[in-house]
Amino acid sequence: MSQFIYKIQLVRPELLAEGPTDKESQILQNHAAYIADLTKQSKVLLAGRTQTEDPNAFGIVIISVATESEAIEIMNNDPAVKHNVMTAEFFPYNIAFLSEHIQAHFKG
Repeated sequence: MSQFIYKIQLVRPELLAEGPTDKESQILQNHAAYIADLTKQSKVLLAGRTQTEDPNAFGIVIISVATESEAIEIMNNDPAVKHNVMTAEFFPYNIAFLSEHIQAHFKG
């Protein structure tokens, strides 16, 4: 398996301070469910966001799948990306260091 990362940022950063519209709220709920499902499938290793509320706030999703095309498809099908609530930047990625705690988790 190969790792990939996509960085996501809100198209409308004010959403963090002002709150989402009803449409944005539904899309963000779908985004969270999508990422949770991929995590259960072990395709998403980690996902989260910075805890800032300024225009530089961003999230990352680290994916572990067989091919780059599969990873790009995952990113493009993310509801927040697909419905233009967030923009995404894609990068091939390699986990170089992993804590013993996380390694033990992967070993079962």
